[in-house]
Amino acid sequence: MNFPMGAIPSATPAHPVWLNVGTLLDGTSSAPAKDVHVVYDASGIRFVGRNGSTPPRDLMRPGQTAPDLVAPDATLLPGLIEAHAHLFLEGGELDVDKRAAYLKRTPAELLTAAKPRLEKLIRLGVIAVRDAGDKDGVGLALSKLYRSADRPLMPYLESPGAAIHHRGRYGSFMGGAIEDYPSPAACVAARIEAGADRIKLIPTGIINFQKGAVTTEPQMTTDELKQFVAAAMAANRQTFAHASGDAGIERVIESGVDSVEHGFFVRDDQLARMRDRRTAWVPTFAPVQLQVDHAARFGWDATVTGNLQRILDGHAASLAKAHAMGVLIVAGSDAGSCGVAHGLGFLYELELMERAGLPALAVINAATGVSGGRLGFREKFGRIEAGHLSRFILTRHSPLSAVANLRREKTVVFDGKVLESTDTPDTSGL
Repeated sequence: MNFPMGAIPSATPAHPVWLNVGTLLDGTSSAPAKDVHVVYDASGIRFVGRNGSTPPRDLMRPGQTAPDLVAPDATLLPGLIEAHAHLFLEGGELDVDKRAAYLKRTPAELLTAAKPRLEKLIRLGVIAVRDAGDKDGVGLALSKLYRSADRPLMPYLESPGAAIHHRGRYGSFMGGAIEDYPSPAACVAARIEAGADRIKLIPTGIINFQKGAVTTEPQMTTDELKQFVAAAMAANRQTFAHASGDAGIERVIESGVDSVEHGFFVRDDQLARMRDRRTAWVPTFAPVQLQVDHAARFGWDATVTGNLQRILDGHAASLAKAHAMGVLIVAGSDAGSCGVAHGLGFLYELELMERAGLPALAVINAATGVSGGRLGFREKFGRIEAGHLSRFILTRHSPLSAVANLRREKTVVFDGKVLESTDTPDTSGL
């Protein structure tokens, strides 16, 4: 057991909780802090004291003289932010025919299937999700649900609604066509009118696994992309762009989008410009890695498997270079893609980032403070800092030893509510 049941009391606005832990990963720092005292209530974190610094008495409960929990062997870290997921899809399903049948469900049925995923994500440690789009309004409905008075236990959630693509090109299963509107600005306005929290663009196709390359030309010009970005900025919305292949990535970078999603075949000079322009990169290893993991099931021969592994090796090398260069790296798994289960697929993505050469602390920061700081969410989370929401993970299995330890039993605190996560959580429907 991570901690005995009841060892950490629930917090309310009138009942703050005081923890003393051995190690703090605050979401942004380049080194862990030791002997840390944290006071929080249901509305947020009141105090963080490092190196044994204790809280002022006026931040604690009247008469309280000792922490509610003293755990010198425990690590405290922010709850995780999944920066690229398609909540309308069931990612864990590998059967191609079943996935095709799933997509034939009505929007209401897709929404009904998506809702049970929400609490399960929190119990896995995921406290926020940037949905990456769907054409049926599932993400928008979930985003609205989060902001409602009768919100269930669910992560913070933002959605772009339908992603934007050119008619006849990749993206129709999750997006709507530019051609439905007279201009990029009109298209952006329509998305915002529908409730979009940000704007998702699809400027390129996907990887041709048989060829081991992106074999189609980009579907959006640099000028088009600049118009989308300008319209989004005017409406105070961030943009993020599906982009693989260096030609498409070039157009995306030059347009000024806030983040490049996937980014397979990115060049070193492009990484340097992303760093200089603070363009975030969400590398999404998991969908391609799972094609290798299940190559026999998908019928891939040695040639295709070799192509996939070559792509992954190059992607890993680019990630290591990006980290060394100071590119803003944000973690997202593309959950909902074939085999990438929500929550579990994100934890696997973090392990793949570590496997690619990122230090464990850099991986954790990419999934917490870097994401929370760059992606412009409406609420403050992703850091253990006074004024941020009390949404974090407490574990005796240090993720600094191995990021995979995030899969192990842990305690998740969400707005003061204490949730115990076991080694065998309920992952049905993810």
